[in-house]
Amino acid sequence: MDFSKLIRERGSVRSFRPSPLTQKQLDAIRDAANLAPSAGNLQGYHFYLVTGKETKEKLAAAAFSQGFITEASAAFVFFADAAASSKKYGERGNLYCIIDASLAAGYAQLAAADIGLGSVWVGAFNDEKVKAIFHEEGRPVCILPVGIAAEAPKQSPRKDRLKKTPDA
Repeated sequence: MDFSKLIRERGSVRSFRPSPLTQKQLDAIRDAANLAPSAGNLQGYHFYLVTGKETKEKLAAAAFSQGFITEASAAFVFFADAAASSKKYGERGNLYCIIDASLAAGYAQLAAADIGLGSVWVGAFNDEKVKAIFHEEGRPVCILPVGIAAEAPKQSPRKDRLKKTPDA
């Protein structure tokens, strides 16, 4: 799909058909996430691919009962890795790793849309519960449920966020 069309038509999907994704689809999303830019190319993030029902149910519970996570064929869970980024950037690395994880999740979300799948960025969850699911020390940044949409993506009105500089 043309990129400008993709970003205009992509929207959040919270209802999924009960269909598994192919390995090719999962690989396309994984590869896109791995290709995201990162501060100093340190790649201060990592992510998990969840396809098992039990783990998706735990994620949904950790995300304040957002049941659509369980409906999705897969969920990608992105973590920031402060240790990786802080080696080079010190305290600022704590921010850069969150940005890195966010960029990777954004690339994954666009890749999903590009191959005709629906997704939604989930940021409302209990960090400690998500960390416990994966026995993880990193900071969870988002859960990205992905699957075949059972609804049309919802388009939200957008504001022009560009601010003018004082000398404009």
